[in-house]
Amino acid sequence: MVQFNLPDNSKLVKGDEHSLPDNIKNKKKISIYRWSPEDDKNPRMDSYEVDLDNCGPMVLDAIMKIKNEIDPTLTFRRSCREGICGSCAMNIDGTNTLACTKPIEDVKKEIKIYPLPHMPVIKDLVTNLKTLYKQLASIKPWLNITKKSDTDENLQSREERAKLDGLYECILCACCSTSCPSYWWNSDKYLGPAVLLQSYRWLQDSRDESRKERLEELDDAFKVYRCHTIMNCTQTCPKGLNPAEAISGIKRMIASR
Repeated sequence: MVQFNLPDNSKLVKGDEHSLPDNIKNKKKISIYRWSPEDDKNPRMDSYEVDLDNCGPMVLDAIMKIKNEIDPTLTFRRSCREGICGSCAMNIDGTNTLACTKPIEDVKKEIKIYPLPHMPVIKDLVTNLKTLYKQLASIKPWLNITKKSDTDENLQSREERAKLDGLYECILCACCSTSCPSYWWNSDKYLGPAVLLQSYRWLQDSRDESRKERLEELDDAFKVYRCHTIMNCTQTCPKGLNPAEAISGIKRMIASR
């Protein structure tokens, strides 16, 4: 039987409990992953009770209330609160999603919150996304156009523009890539669904002049072909996009070029 030995101080333990008075009836228990590089302690799950009568409707509202009123040491990312920036991506109730668009009422029992899985944790709910950003830069996410003069226009028909729908809306929250087992095990070589969706967006742009070069760069045993169509990426995308379909599109373009 295979046995795995975890590193020291890696076992998740029970943490502190922050309870509300009994006279507060409409309350919700929220357990949050806590870990700090500033000490050598095990990661822990701290639990907090939040008064829902004095809290916004989304999970991010509850997290902000916890930080502002209960525990100021709690660390997480957030910005727009509108599902646009992708900063507050985390694992909530077992699914990677955005805290700002996840209603508290969707989770009937205790809410359990963890950082994005299989990513290096910087502190608490903040993960290190440097590898993903380097991979994004590697696909050259910009239009490659030979500009002849300042008056040149890059015209695009409505039909050509429609091909970008379902691609340009990606906010790079990394929910899809961090839900992909292939990315967990091969993130040093496999680009992952988030970056491949971005790549397909530029491959589909009729104005770009580097399709051949882009496809040659992607034609690699690991960069695209580690995708096994498990569909976790599509199921978890908080924007309702379909990275798996985009990856299949890239495979078809490589095969037919």
